[in-house]
Order: sequence, then structure tokens, then C-alpha cells
Amino acid sequence: MADPLSLQQAILAIVVGTLAAIVYSLRLLFLIERRVANVEEHIERVANNLLKEELKIEKAVGRKVSKGKKKKR
Repeated sequence: MADPLSLQQAILAIVVGTLAAIVYSLRLLFLIERRVANVEEHIERVANNLLKEELKIEKAVGRKVSKGKKKKR
């Protein structure tokens, strides 16, 4: 008959399994973080392209682009 696991072996198996789960979770977190960073870069590019297009349109219409509104007195 096979010997049952001793208490030390059972604890060791639990600790090793827990460490493996932690490593796997960290791996997934890094992959997700990379994807989020990639999405942020794409959003920034789209925003920059929209700003360029908006400036082109305003220039074509002949409207001045003002950085701040001046109050009339």
C-alpha cells in the first residue's frame, strides 16, 4: 500500500501550489498591464489625430484658434 502523505509533505505541497498560483497570477497581471498600456497609446494617438483634424478644419473655416477666451469689457 502507498504511504499516505506525512503532515510535512502535505504542508510543502500546499506551499508549492500556492507559490505556483502566485507566479501565474503575476504573469497574468503583467500581460494585462501591457495590454492596457497598448490601449492607452492608441487612445492618445487617436486624440492627437482628432486635434490635428480639428485644427485643420478651424484653419479652413478661417477661425482663429484661441487658447483662452478674453472677456469683453
